[in-house]
Parts: sequence; structure tokens; C-alpha cells
Amino acid sequence: MPGQEEQLCNELLKLIEPSRAEKGCIQYKLHKSLEEKGIFVFYETWADENAISTHVNTEHYQTYRKNIETIIDTMDVYHLDNMES
Repeated sequence: MPGQEEQLCNELLKLIEPSRAEKGCIQYKLHKSLEEKGIFVFYETWADENAISTHVNTEHYQTYRKNIETIIDTMDVYHLDNMES
């Protein structure tokens, strides 16, 4: 939400270290939009669906979700398949 971008960014930054330390985490990178203030994107690579499921049930992820519920407008999640060989 407008005016809460810094707070959201701080909550997102808190996720990086513990998420990268999780079993099954291959890549966990935070990006911000150059065009639109307040747009952040995590690009994540996990070993398998079980690792993702475990991740979203961790204490640090659940705390993050609770802390951001009133400061975000939307959250989109895309599950992608790598097309490169």
C-alpha cells in the first residue's frame, strides 16, 4: 500500500537468510521494480513441491504473512517450469 513500501521491504528482507538456509532451497532472490514503487518480486527455486510446502509452513514465513497482511494490496504466486535444458 502507498506509504508502507519501506515497512514491506523490511519484512521481505527478513525472509531471505532463513529461507536460503532451508533444506531444498536452491535460489531465493528479492527484486524490486525500477518502474513502480512498492512492487517486489521473489524469484525462488526449490528442489521440489515438498520443499515449497515446508517453506510456507515455517515459522519465519508464517510471521512474515501475518506482518504484511495489512500493508499489501495483492500477492501473486506463479509456479513456473524451466524451459531450458
